[in-house]
Amino acid sequence: MSAIKHDPQQAERTTLSGEPIKALYGPEDVREHDANIGDPGQFPFTRGVYPSMYRGRLWTMRQFAGFGTAEETNERFRYLLEHGQTGLSTAFDMPSLMGHDSDSPRSLGEVGREGVAIDTVDDMETLFQGIDLGDVTVSMTINAPAAMMLAFYVVAAEEQGVPADKLGGTIQADILKEYIAQKEWCFPVDPAMRLLGDMMEWSTRNMPRWHPVSISGYHIREAGATAAQELAFTLKDGFTYVEEQLARGMDVDDFAPRLSFFFNAQIDFFEEIAKYRAARRIWARELRDTYGAKNPRSWLMRFHTQTAGVSLTAQQPLNNIIRTAIEAMAGVLGGTQSLHTNSYDEALALPTEDAVRIALRTQQVIAHETGVTNTVDPLGGSYFVEALTDKIEEQAYAYFAKIDELGGMVEAVKRNYPQREIADAAFELQEKIDAGERVVVGVNRYTEGDDGETPLLRIDPDLERKQIGRVQAVRARRDGAEVERQLAELRAAAATQSNLMPILIACARAHATEGEMVDALQHVWGAYTESPVF
Repeated sequence: MSAIKHDPQQAERTTLSGEPIKALYGPEDVREHDANIGDPGQFPFTRGVYPSMYRGRLWTMRQFAGFGTAEETNERFRYLLEHGQTGLSTAFDMPSLMGHDSDSPRSLGEVGREGVAIDTVDDMETLFQGIDLGDVTVSMTINAPAAMMLAFYVVAAEEQGVPADKLGGTIQADILKEYIAQKEWCFPVDPAMRLLGDMMEWSTRNMPRWHPVSISGYHIREAGATAAQELAFTLKDGFTYVEEQLARGMDVDDFAPRLSFFFNAQIDFFEEIAKYRAARRIWARELRDTYGAKNPRSWLMRFHTQTAGVSLTAQQPLNNIIRTAIEAMAGVLGGTQSLHTNSYDEALALPTEDAVRIALRTQQVIAHETGVTNTVDPLGGSYFVEALTDKIEEQAYAYFAKIDELGGMVEAVKRNYPQREIADAAFELQEKIDAGERVVVGVNRYTEGDDGETPLLRIDPDLERKQIGRVQAVRARRDGAEVERQLAELRAAAATQSNLMPILIACARAHATEGEMVDALQHVWGAYTESPVF
């Protein structure tokens, strides 16, 4: 102990989020934990949401994929399924995320660049051609126009003969985190919340296997948040969605079991594990005690994890394989239900097939070779992990109190509170990296040597012209009068309180484009302009 006590380096150790770390942890650092830890599968689920966890079933290996047109992404989906992936996760291009059609002037140069271009139900049908939508679970990472994309998916499944109540999967749809962090929006905050509420309510009544929102801390963390900020802002977003559905007269136990979460796995191994444990505990307590959920399934926080894109470096990119493996292991030891591992070349471009295969094999090695799946929550009871869990939980509740003082999460977002907190945290971390206080291997230390030329996936510019031709061909062959009739009904419904999902599905069946539906709603609701945060 004396050697540790007098080591001057020990006083300087912190987590990635800047929290001080002691040289040694013991019983005095941990609260009375019988009620807080419990057993796996038992309230408050600190140790995991299922009793047997990975001894009973491995997490879903759900690799994110999407580029070019629907044909190219369909080929990548088939490739991933053939190589052992167990769930599909769809990345959309920037025009689709922002509600623009591929032939919009605002889409020029961005079509198919960082995800797949989906303009109409025809594209959605092509995207999943030859893939049984009644047999596979699908995740779609889209938010502001999520309701339109879900409408396309429902109609595409109908064409396969799969009814909506048989579809399984998740659509991200977490609109508050867009204003906080990711900055992809179509509408002002209040109508955007209404649209999400419509989709959640409709899905609850019509899609019992579907998760209508994936409450997402991932992008909050990628914007520079600390672990505690990621946890607090994500959970508060989730509580806000619960309150929105309750205000509609919905029973919490009718929709809460289908709420899911999406967290980041950053490089600070133990801090991330503690974050996941605290998240489960807080969600279970609040759903049961604050929102009155009686069904134990409503108390379960089930979440997807993705390794941290922001931790990847363009310098010495092969080092990213190591970072991703460590982050994936944190997700697994933290009890995730599904996992995406980033490819080592993603700081440079969309991943190549070889890089994707290595990323998937990373998960498979963890699952089948390391032995970490042999016992449930092997880190449970660690003085350090439990103390970190307690600390992050306390910090989250402090943020909840501040947000409540501001009038709730919607008002806090309008007043830029979480945005400022994240900006400050990001600035502080970057200052430490620039000063060399926080080491990033290959960037500010150990910079000698190079990995050589990294093969990159290059998107053929002709794919943009091809996609523009596709959407224009759909417009030419559809019943234009029927499209106009459905869009007029959408505009009229937007001015009422009626649920918009049925009319959006009718628009999809008529082959209206995503951009046309967004434009119809903006005609009524207007657009959104952000107030800058400095």
